[in-house]
Amino acid sequence: MTWQTSRRKIFLDRTLVMAILNITPDSFSDGGRFMSTYDAIRRAEACIDEGADILDIGGESTRPGSLRVDAEDEIARVIPVIEAIAKRFDIPISIDTTKSGVARRAIDAGAEIVNDISGLRFDPMIANLAAESSCGLVLMHSRGTFETLHTEPPVEDVLAEVRTGLHNSVDKALAARVSEQQIVLDIGIGFGKTLPQNLELLANIDKIRDAFPQLPLLVGVSRKSFIGKLLGGASLDERLSGSLAATVIVAAGGAKIVRVHDVKETIEALKIADPVFKARVL
Repeated sequence: MTWQTSRRKIFLDRTLVMAILNITPDSFSDGGRFMSTYDAIRRAEACIDEGADILDIGGESTRPGSLRVDAEDEIARVIPVIEAIAKRFDIPISIDTTKSGVARRAIDAGAEIVNDISGLRFDPMIANLAAESSCGLVLMHSRGTFETLHTEPPVEDVLAEVRTGLHNSVDKALAARVSEQQIVLDIGIGFGKTLPQNLELLANIDKIRDAFPQLPLLVGVSRKSFIGKLLGGASLDERLSGSLAATVIVAAGGAKIVRVHDVKETIEALKIADPVFKARVL
C-alpha cells in the first residue's frame, strides 16, 4: 500500500510515524513551546533525527474549549515554519488545518499533505485544492461545529457512525476528483466520543480498516485524555507508557500511520511490534 502526495509516493510497508508540531499558544500538550520559527525548526530537526517519517504542522488548537483562529493569524504562524523546514529537510510536511486558504498557502510554502480534522465538513474547498495540487489528504471523522467538536452527545453505535462519516468524506473527495491514492482516513479518537466508545474503536480498528480496504488508516492516540483517565488521572507528562500501549494496539489493528508527540519512544516500540505483526500466521 502507498500514499501519493504532490511530491512523492510514500510506502506504507511498516507503521509510519507522523510527528506533531503545533505552532500554537494553547494546544493541549505542546502549546506555546514552539511559537518562534527558530524553536519550531529545532523541534522539527529533533523529530527528524529521532526518525519521524512525516511532520504535521498546525496553527490552530482543537483541544476542548479552544477558540477559532483567523485564517491570516494561522497563516502567519505556520507559513514561516513550513518554508524554513522545506528548505532545510527532505521530509513530507502536513498542514493540520480546516481552512482551504491556509492549506493553499501551506502547499505553496512546501507542504504536500493536508490534514483536515473536519473531513471536508468545515470547508469543502479543501477537496478542490487537493484535486488541483495532487496533495495527500487526511480525512478525519468528527461531528458538530468547531465549537462543539468535543461536546456533541454520543451516538448509539460509534462504529457505524465512524464508517458512515468517513464514507461521506470520501465521497466528497472523490466527487471533487481527488484520487483514492491521495486519501488517508483518521477515525478521530477523542473527538465527540466517550471513553467506552474510544476503547470500542481501538478494539475494532480492523472493522474500520476492512470497510475501506483500499485506503490507509491514520490514528492519533498520543497523550489523549482517555489515556489519562485509564491511568487514574495521569497528567500529560505521565502518559507516555499509555500512549505507547495504545499506539501498538492501533498498529496491530491495521493503522498504517500513527500521529504522536514522542517520536523516539514510539519508533522503538514499533521496531518490536511491526516484525511481530508481520510474523503472524494467517
